[in-house]
Formats: sequence, C-alpha cells, structure tokens
Amino acid sequence: MIKKIGIIGAGQMGNGIAHVAALSGFEVVMSDLDLDLAKAGIKVIAGNLDRQIAKGKITEAIRDETIDRITPTADFADFSDCDLVIEAATEDEELKKTIFRELGKHLKDDAMIASNTSSISITRLAASSDRPDKFMGMHFMNPVPIMKLVELIPGITTSKECFEVLQDLAEKLGKISAVSEDFPGFIANRVLMPMINEAIYVLYEGVGTMQAIDKTMKLGANHPMGPLTLADFIGLDTCLAIMQVLYEGLADSKYRPCPLLVKYVEAGWFGRKTGRGFYDYSGEGEPTPTR
Repeated sequence: MIKKIGIIGAGQMGNGIAHVAALSGFEVVMSDLDLDLAKAGIKVIAGNLDRQIAKGKITEAIRDETIDRITPTADFADFSDCDLVIEAATEDEELKKTIFRELGKHLKDDAMIASNTSSISITRLAASSDRPDKFMGMHFMNPVPIMKLVELIPGITTSKECFEVLQDLAEKLGKISAVSEDFPGFIANRVLMPMINEAIYVLYEGVGTMQAIDKTMKLGANHPMGPLTLADFIGLDTCLAIMQVLYEGLADSKYRPCPLLVKYVEAGWFGRKTGRGFYDYSGEGEPTPTR
C-alpha cells in the first residue's frame, strides 16, 4: 500500500503531481536540484490551492493540511521511506536514466518507481533502474490539478502487482486512467504532437497566420485552445523533444519536426515559460504573434 510519495522535479509537472497527491491525503517529499527550487514549487502549489479556495472547491484548513504534507528536499536520501517515487524531470532520456541509476541506492527494497515521461520508452528507462519489475509510466496531463486523465504505461518488465498498485493510486488521486502500450509517444502525444507539428508546418509554409490557424481549430474543431497557443503552453522544447522521439522511434518521415519549431527552440523561445514562443507574452494585454 502506498502511503508516502516522492516527486523528482518541482517544476510545472512535479508540483502539480505533488499538489494532487498531498490534497488526496498522501505524505509527499518533493525534490529539485536545490532546496530553493523545491521550496519555490511549494509556493506555486500554495497559490494554486488559494485559487481552489476562491472557487469554493476547498477550505483554508484543507489548504494548510495539504501544504503541511509536503516536504521539500534536494537530497534523494530523503526518499528512503517512500513507497513510490514519481520522476517528473525534463523530457531528456539521458537525464532520466542518470536519475534512475542514482535513485535506487536510496530506496527501500519494495519501493516502486514511476516516470511521468510523455514519450520515452518505459522499458528502456526501467532497464536503467535497479528494479525494472517495479517500474512503470504514469503520464499526467498538464495542468495536473485540473486535467482528469493519466496515461498508465507498463513496460515489458513491469510486474502485474506494480501495474495494479499504480492503477489503484491513479483512482485515489481522483484521476481517470487510460492504458497505453509502450510505444513512442504512447496514446496522447502520438495523436496530439503530429497535429501541433502540422500546424507549425502550415505556419511555416505561409498557408495561414498564427491567429487564423488557432481560430480555425478553436472554432472549426471545437478545441479549447488553438494548436500554436497549446504548443506555447506545453513548451516548444518539450514539443520538439517528443517529435524527435516519434521520428527516431518510428522511423517515419511524417513525424519529422518542422524546421520552424527547431528554429524557435534554438532561439530559446520555448513559449509561456520563457515569455516568448509563437506568441510574445511580455506585454500586459493579449499575447502578440511573433511571426
């Protein structure tokens, strides 16, 4: 039974997972590269909880109890009594493998590991750990406190027990799970990212402006936001990393990342998190197109 959960990464995904875990009554240890980053993640969670109070979804007492369940750290040794550790680091395979090789040294023998990777092979990541049978993918959707879905991805070595425990956990976190086989991009990004990439090609080829592309998909396909706005929200660096996984993993030219996406990432224009992507977010009003 899972009672205490470790989270690696206090960024957008990590603090979101910590938020829902602590709100669901689990003790949480959230780590990042240094303690200040982990503490900053807790401040973000507090702000998001305040928004839930304003909407009447929780009380101030529940907010305080939730925050009290989260311990910030910069040391994997603090995961020693965790029943599960969920990795939510940057979408970089070598970085994740480095984390998993080190992580096992600090865990109790029966602790499980989950990766929040959005596209990378769970089987390959599991092979870098010391417990491939207790390793699985749990891909939460962003923003985690709002989005209901979590993709569950067992690798070829994942045990039935591990799968069942994490499937039960997803339900306890208030999520609805969809099971995916361990293929590049899984289900969500195998479908979503090529659409975003094609929208960027449409922009690149001059078929339509940014506003026209986003308006067409919002009003014509009833999407809550246009694909270029969504790309900025996800992070263009993350979009490119996923497209590269699809392109390399499936060896099909239809997954070739658009050169314009590559150019924006090379410029450091990652979207909302850097203040500029397909739109410029530096002003006080509506974001303005950058192309």
